[in-house]
Amino acid sequence: MKKNPYFSGWVWKMAVRDSRSHRRKLLLFMSSIILGTAALVAISSLGDNLERAIEEQSKTLLAADLMIRGQQPFTAEIEALFDSIGGDQSQQINFSSMILVPKTQATRLVAVRALQGSFPYYGSFVTEPENARETFRTKQSALVDDGLMIQFGIEVGDSIKLGNLHFRVEGRLKKIPGEAVAAAMIGPRVYIPMAYLEDTGLIQRGSLASYRRYFQLSENTDVDKLVEQIKPQLERERLRWRTVASVRENVGEAMANLYRFLNLVGFIALLLGCIGVASAIHVYIKQKLSTIAFLHCVGAQTRQTFAIYLIQATAMGLFGAVIGTALGVSLQSLLPSVLGDFLPLDLELTISGTAILRGLFLGLSLAVLFALLPLLNVREVSPLMVLRASFEHAKTSFWQPQRVILILVMALAVTLFAISQTKSVGQALGFVGGVGVVFLLLTLIAKAFMLVIKKFMPARSSYLIRQSMANLHRPNNQTITMMVALGLGTFLITTLFLMQRVLLNEVSLSSTGKQPNLVFFDIQTDQVEGVQEIARSHEKQILQNVPIVTMRLASINGIAVEDILADTAHTIPRWALRREYRSTYRDSLTNTETLLAGRFVGKLKSPNDSIWVSLEKDIAEDLNVEVGHALVFDVQGVPMTTYIGSLREVDWRRVQPNFFVVFPTGVLEDAPQFHVIVMRAESNEESAMLQREVVQKYANISAIDLSLILDTVDTILEKISFVIRFMALFSIFTGLTVLVGAVISSRYQRMQESVLLRTIGASQRQIRVILILEYAFLGSLASLTGLMLSIAGSWALSIFVFDSAYFPPDASILTIVVVVSAITVLLGILNSRGITNRPPLEILRSEV
Repeated sequence: MKKNPYFSGWVWKMAVRDSRSHRRKLLLFMSSIILGTAALVAISSLGDNLERAIEEQSKTLLAADLMIRGQQPFTAEIEALFDSIGGDQSQQINFSSMILVPKTQATRLVAVRALQGSFPYYGSFVTEPENARETFRTKQSALVDDGLMIQFGIEVGDSIKLGNLHFRVEGRLKKIPGEAVAAAMIGPRVYIPMAYLEDTGLIQRGSLASYRRYFQLSENTDVDKLVEQIKPQLERERLRWRTVASVRENVGEAMANLYRFLNLVGFIALLLGCIGVASAIHVYIKQKLSTIAFLHCVGAQTRQTFAIYLIQATAMGLFGAVIGTALGVSLQSLLPSVLGDFLPLDLELTISGTAILRGLFLGLSLAVLFALLPLLNVREVSPLMVLRASFEHAKTSFWQPQRVILILVMALAVTLFAISQTKSVGQALGFVGGVGVVFLLLTLIAKAFMLVIKKFMPARSSYLIRQSMANLHRPNNQTITMMVALGLGTFLITTLFLMQRVLLNEVSLSSTGKQPNLVFFDIQTDQVEGVQEIARSHEKQILQNVPIVTMRLASINGIAVEDILADTAHTIPRWALRREYRSTYRDSLTNTETLLAGRFVGKLKSPNDSIWVSLEKDIAEDLNVEVGHALVFDVQGVPMTTYIGSLREVDWRRVQPNFFVVFPTGVLEDAPQFHVIVMRAESNEESAMLQREVVQKYANISAIDLSLILDTVDTILEKISFVIRFMALFSIFTGLTVLVGAVISSRYQRMQESVLLRTIGASQRQIRVILILEYAFLGSLASLTGLMLSIAGSWALSIFVFDSAYFPPDASILTIVVVVSAITVLLGILNSRGITNRPPLEILRSEV
């Protein structure tokens, strides 16, 4: 019976002895797995902490046991229902309005929340001073978003104007239970007491507001059972509700999306680290061919020599996984500060034992598995190679059974790893497939570049250039490994940059040329002339004066909406049936609309004619209707039968009024309505002046300034980009580690080439130039490859995911090629120190 080599003391002693002269190199190779494991542990631990926080803070996320909301004031019937529910109740009305800061005359659209009661019941407002969260409720004062106060230089005790009233700023509002800080970037929050809302004059006909009732119920109340009992009545009144359980589920899904992105980062970093390990072992074994052959000459069995180097690789993976785990535990403390603005809960970090064990297991097992592929070469080394090692290499075949089986096992392991990261087979296959395609493309392009350089070497160029280019396809080169490491890093960072640019361009389109960029809304009919007069006084042309009439859908093709909702087989989204439609009337299409089907009817010629309306194509698909179908709308109590005359495609990205339903003129003119006026301001100062004059004269009117939207979007995207770039650094640093390992692993090969070149008369300066040019070519090829893939990737994301116009990058994007090339050259120069000073005799003696 043959003795297992892994239980042989001699094998272990040889593994230790053989590694002594290469421990620094092995430590560097080990670093490839460290960052990948660190990313995995930090992200896994964060995920465990997030799950625990969601479970523990689920009530704080809603800040109540139950919340019911609607778009209209609650009816007497609903108020009676609320009384029957009991418990402690708070009322809140949310709407948007303009705030005026008297001391600076600055204006800004804010999210106003009028509050009555003791809400929040769980958690509390974080204010400065602390007691402001209570004192503002009983007097004419307000809590104002901290970011807004900083922006406009507002201090506690200053005055702000909302509608017809001035409010004293009682305190800074720093945090609201269950809301992320980033939410304030979109709409800064201002809380006022409900008792003063009516006097502000801000809630009028057509005002878009959300009416909410919060409940704190007794501990023995089964909230989910209660909701099931009152659900029919809530649905009949078109009300929506949220419970602690539903909020927990929704936040869990949102955090799952974040966690999936972070897992993708960890997946790429660890996979890249494993590839670095495989590359390092491949080069290491090539340098050990003569040692392996000598061991075979003195009687060592193939199984024993294989075991020696597998032990070394396993030790390398184990130490890398341990160090990476320790680093990951340290790094997890940074993640909340990076992600804090996007988390709706307070995150208390604890060390997750599960994450540590998982990181150790995956780091070690994947490192060993990827090391096995190059270690198979040990089995092909013959004793005769002790004499031929300088010019002959072990011959291997890709189709060897052991190699094919191992590759299949590696693919399976990576897929299982991805499934463990995403908890979804479909997403895991997407991860593996996507990363596999990028790796494959990088490898194929690297090989294609090498082939082109080999076949089409520029014969008339200088010897230094030809030699440096020839080095890219010499034996034992690391061109493919370094191309993959550098190319992937370039691909990740550049794709993120280009997508941010696409999204910003998507919004900024509306500000180009003479497009409207200032929208006033909530204008009552008797205020239209006054707003137009202000515009004329500043020589501003009214680009659009849009009337808006509110209505609800009553029936589709003769079937009542309530009957459709009662039919469990229907496929129409509930929101499309229950929503309040804000429709307009006009005699023509706008420049944001394209007619797709039917004929647009712009005017009702006779009161007895049928009313032909135009529907937006997506809402038509949701309602499952087409041209010719009948729709009955409830126009504020008056039923109105209409027919679909045409379908339109609407460009919703433009900051101007767009509608699901457009009526012809001659139908809705006498219906209660409000207006939206659109104009263009040539500068931020002019926009601010127009807003200030309109708001001072008509407190209920609000405005949307496109320049402010652009600034807000830019700020949010910058924050998101920072998060993405920070997390992508794990992959980038891992790639750089792989690059450093690949560069150092070829140091001896370059030393031999240097000696040969010096022997035939090359100067030290020429050798240095050859090395610099080689690394420059390598960095340029890798970065250009990553850049081309990122352009293709961002184009695909723009067209197929974001449905946006793609804008090709300008020449400034080539800066990344210069940066990556410079980093590669720098690493190459640092690695090549001393190579040109080594005497030829030293290298020649090492061959004997």
